[in-house]
Amino acid sequence: MLPSRLAYRAGATTLRQSRTISPITLGTQQSRSVSVYGYEQAKCLTFPDYGEPKDVLKLHGHSISPPHRDLVTMRFLASPINPADINQIQGVYPSKPTFTTNMSSAEPLAVGGNEGVAEIMAVGSGVKGLQKGDWVIQKAPGFGTWRTHAQTTADPLLKIENHEGLTPEQVGTVSINPCTAYRMLKDFVSLQPGDWFMQNGANSGVGRAAIQLGKLWGYKSINIVRKRETGFEEMKKDLESLGADIVVTDEEMADRSMREKIMEITNGGREQIKLGLNCVGGKLVNNMAKQLSEGAHIVTYGAMSKQPVTLPTPLLIFKNISFDGFWVSKWSKNNPEEKKKCVDEVLDLTRQGKFHDTPMQPVHWNIGTKQQELVDAVQGTLEGYRSGKGIFVFGET
Repeated sequence: MLPSRLAYRAGATTLRQSRTISPITLGTQQSRSVSVYGYEQAKCLTFPDYGEPKDVLKLHGHSISPPHRDLVTMRFLASPINPADINQIQGVYPSKPTFTTNMSSAEPLAVGGNEGVAEIMAVGSGVKGLQKGDWVIQKAPGFGTWRTHAQTTADPLLKIENHEGLTPEQVGTVSINPCTAYRMLKDFVSLQPGDWFMQNGANSGVGRAAIQLGKLWGYKSINIVRKRETGFEEMKKDLESLGADIVVTDEEMADRSMREKIMEITNGGREQIKLGLNCVGGKLVNNMAKQLSEGAHIVTYGAMSKQPVTLPTPLLIFKNISFDGFWVSKWSKNNPEEKKKCVDEVLDLTRQGKFHDTPMQPVHWNIGTKQQELVDAVQGTLEGYRSGKGIFVFGET
């Protein structure tokens, strides 16, 4: 039987360097098989140690007792597979998972996944503000969302006030990519309608979100994508359909003629390029910085190339270009009320058909889904074989 409350496991932090034990409750599963005593039979995709997903992920089952006092039991509806989730399993992501024995395991386990939406199934007598049928997302990463069911307090959960007209996939992917794009466009410079921003990784989830939000707010965008042998024209048309004004390749950005093209695009430089968004790194960032207006900011939120961002001295001295960083996980933790407003606004735009998330490829997780199917879905994201974002979609079981 599971303990009614999570307890801090003394000495567990010595298990491995940088692993943490949290007093938050972690439960799971997806099959709707419930015993006559009201116990949920949960399953979750777990790992006992850091490593490659194919080597460490295992499907683990356990029971969840009926909630009491300040506990809630919930079932997950949809949980995406993000690159950061894989980095966390590999042990190279700043946000560390929670390793715990509270899922009736012999050794501490962590549950994969940092984003997702769940439905409240039952609440304890002391729970305020949540009730059966509510949809919730996580306030911060580290909870573990690749699971069918979970039991916790209300503290780590953010209630979705209105999910009418929305799918679980739309709600389950709102808190990372769209919020990252939203805050970077709003928080570093004061963009006005008609101003430009420039971004690399424009076909990423954040990039696509920035294009759409920028267009809605009257901003113009120069969007940089990696040069590829085939498919560029199709990608360009796709991004333009979202609202991209200009789509170029990273090789074009390195060409000396780009300065003249930028001057032409921005009406002789009279239209300001005040903001650059970077998730790639390396020399491309320098090529972008050269095209920015005086006093502009470059905001780095990723490092796909694994190359450093260097600071060109003349741009610092003579153009006063600022280099900033942004991590939505830390922002969410420090600004819970602002995150709620951001999530609500993006979901309202989604409901109106004004915002569309990255194309997704559902990975259906049902009562009979085997471990290897789930592990392959995660490893496949790492190897980049699918056309859309992988997302676990939990069936009624």
